[in-house]
Amino acid sequence: MEVLRDHGEEEEEEKKVFVISNELQDLEEKLSMIQVHIPNVVPEFDWSSIDTSQLPASYKMNSAKEQMLVQLADNFHRQYAHLCPDRQPLFLHPLNECGVEKFVSTTVRPTLQPYPELYNWDGCAQFVSDYLTMEPLSSPITPPSYLPSPTTILKYQRGNCFGFSVLLCSLLIGAGYDAYCVNGYATREICMMDETREVCPLLEKAEEVLKEPVKEKTKKCTVKPPRDLRSKFALQQVAKKEADTEAAQKKKQKEEEERVLEAEKPKPDPLYGLRVHAWVLVLSGKREVPESFFINPFTAHSYSTTDDHFLGIESIWNHKNYWVNMQDCWNGCKDLTFDLGDPVRWEFMLLGTDKPLLLLPEEEEEELADEDLDDFDKEEEEKGFDMPASWVDPIRISRKEFETRCPEGKKVIQYKNAKLEKWAPYLNSNGLVKRLTVYEDPECIRVLEVKEWFENREDMMNMRELNKKTEVTTEYFSPGHIQGLKAHTYKMMEPETERTMKFYSETRVDGLQKRVEDAKEMTEYFEGRSDFLHYRHTMFGKRTKRAQKLLVNTESNARPIVQIKEQFHRNPEKPADEDVAERIFMIVEERIMLTYHCKDDYITASKKEFIKQKDVDNKGNTIIMTSDMCISYQVGSFVKNKKLLHLYEMMLKLMEAEKQLRHQVWESETEVLEILKIREEEAAASKLTVSMYDTERNEKSKQQRETMERLMQEERQRQVEQDLDYLAPFLIQMGSTEKMSKWQALRLKEDCLSDFKRRLIDKANLIQARFEKETQELQKKQQWYQQNQLSMTLEDEDAYLTYCSDAMFRIRILEIRLNRHKEMAPQKYIELEEKLCKDPRLAEYLKFNV
Repeated sequence: MEVLRDHGEEEEEEKKVFVISNELQDLEEKLSMIQVHIPNVVPEFDWSSIDTSQLPASYKMNSAKEQMLVQLADNFHRQYAHLCPDRQPLFLHPLNECGVEKFVSTTVRPTLQPYPELYNWDGCAQFVSDYLTMEPLSSPITPPSYLPSPTTILKYQRGNCFGFSVLLCSLLIGAGYDAYCVNGYATREICMMDETREVCPLLEKAEEVLKEPVKEKTKKCTVKPPRDLRSKFALQQVAKKEADTEAAQKKKQKEEEERVLEAEKPKPDPLYGLRVHAWVLVLSGKREVPESFFINPFTAHSYSTTDDHFLGIESIWNHKNYWVNMQDCWNGCKDLTFDLGDPVRWEFMLLGTDKPLLLLPEEEEEELADEDLDDFDKEEEEKGFDMPASWVDPIRISRKEFETRCPEGKKVIQYKNAKLEKWAPYLNSNGLVKRLTVYEDPECIRVLEVKEWFENREDMMNMRELNKKTEVTTEYFSPGHIQGLKAHTYKMMEPETERTMKFYSETRVDGLQKRVEDAKEMTEYFEGRSDFLHYRHTMFGKRTKRAQKLLVNTESNARPIVQIKEQFHRNPEKPADEDVAERIFMIVEERIMLTYHCKDDYITASKKEFIKQKDVDNKGNTIIMTSDMCISYQVGSFVKNKKLLHLYEMMLKLMEAEKQLRHQVWESETEVLEILKIREEEAAASKLTVSMYDTERNEKSKQQRETMERLMQEERQRQVEQDLDYLAPFLIQMGSTEKMSKWQALRLKEDCLSDFKRRLIDKANLIQARFEKETQELQKKQQWYQQNQLSMTLEDEDAYLTYCSDAMFRIRILEIRLNRHKEMAPQKYIELEEKLCKDPRLAEYLKFNV
């Protein structure tokens, strides 16, 4: 039995294995049906595949002068290679987009753009950096073999460093700068557009100029400071200890900075000093440039000509000439002299009359001026070969391209511990055009701060800052906000929380400049007020019921006020002891304190304190004013104290001012609530404004213009139809023609025919009248001739014969026109009658009367 049982168990196991193998086979078959395809790597942009059929002829062929220039360049290169065999080949005439060799100087096309932002070098450099996409060189140690035109680079929005430089140089020369394209060597970070170790320009703080404190003149009556009775030795020991602590902290901080710099230091570049790069050189002189500088077209940053990032220069060129650097670059560009008129340092290619002059010392200039001018004229240089005009079309940048800037409207730049994002205007629905995200760590994981810039917003907000650590948000506004808001700093948008609001005081009636508020206090700062108020501080008490905060804000349920303090500037029209400098309304304590401005040559100020009491005492007697209700201190013993009546009137005025102040504080609270409500609505809507001159984006203006054009077209069409409609005058006389009777149709036909008949007869009468007039004038002239025939001269007879000939010509023409009119009039009448019978408006009624 056990044997049979074991045999049965083996069969069951075999069946299980068989079932499992079938399931595995089925699983493998199903898995084999699922296939994935690895996507191909996106190929690089191929300049040889661009469409060149629409390019001008100058792009596809060389003129005779350009061919001669290429030959001169080849000859110049052979001489250069013979004299300097150890140097790299020059970048002279690469292929353009059509495969034609073009000299690099003729590729530069100076063009002045119509945009004010592109009139300065920084605007031009920023536009080129934003608009184009960077392409690395195919070989990092050799110049490219091709150089497309600036117009093609703009069209496809991409290029290498040489394309960037040629485009930027064209814009700068067009704007009036003395700019040159540079072919040289730079560091890896510059060539690869690596800004991950550079601080974002938006985070660089301007150097603050320390102003020397102005020493105030000591007055004779000033109180001398008390003598310092502390031990000088003890003070020296404390100062020494503090100096040692400070030195230790500085040393520790310096070591930490060195450690961070060492950790962030890039790896050694095996191609250091061999990486080819192109940039732009701007020489001093034109456009009031005080000092020559470099521009990296990739980033639009400017550098000194002695910067360590630039390691050497092979050659430079502009639209007029080509220069080869003959100076040693063992120390980078630090020792280079950019005097292009010096043939020892800069070997020029073309001998032109407009080449830069050699900068000579003053002594050598005086010696040259003393030489014989006749000998100088005999040694005058022969005129060289002039540079041909550029073969490139003028650079045109449309308004849409200028506004879009970045490829596809967006660009991201990674900096050290920061990321900068840029968008084209109107691309985002909230008007966002720029965002800077600052991180705590180099890996850019923990966000520290976010700054956003906006344009064309209806609420006039142009910038917003968010500190992720403190959760504090600051919004900045341009002039024109409905509440005159300039800046708003807050943690949350709920009322009676900590916030700071700044305003454009010149746009407000009350001159409010800033308002600082929290749950217990509110401080307001003013400027330019006629009452010289510049500060107001309000302290609030606790609410009796927390629910009252959610009710409608009225004076009855406003926050209870504990104290109001106001400060005033000096009013020169009042005496100092009558000009209030500070007044404090202690509402809970029912006291009012006044402090006046200090008089000249005094160190103390006059003060008054009013104690408010009930108008009626316990016995029901009226209390007017007592001496206990006012405590005053008057500077100067010779000044008499004021009477109680005057003090009573002053207290009444102060009590009325207190009442008005409480109302003004409530208005300030109401204004805060209104601003918060408006800001919530504006943030939810995020509406953008469009200029009335922007016909592409302004939908209202576009629809209005299209409607006007459609109405004008309809009016012109209607006018043409009305001019050709022979029934129009009669239909207008009849009025409504929707339901026309047969009798009206017959009358309309008869009126039209009779009017046409009258016009034919009038025309015949007009021709006959002109005929008779010409005949009468001719008869009168003949009578005058018969009367004066004997006394007339030959000139008078010639004039008479000429007149008779012209008159007879006009008479014959009129006779022919009249006869022709008589022949054509019946035919025209019959044609009109047929048209009326066939007219769709009358045919229904006239078909039985034809």
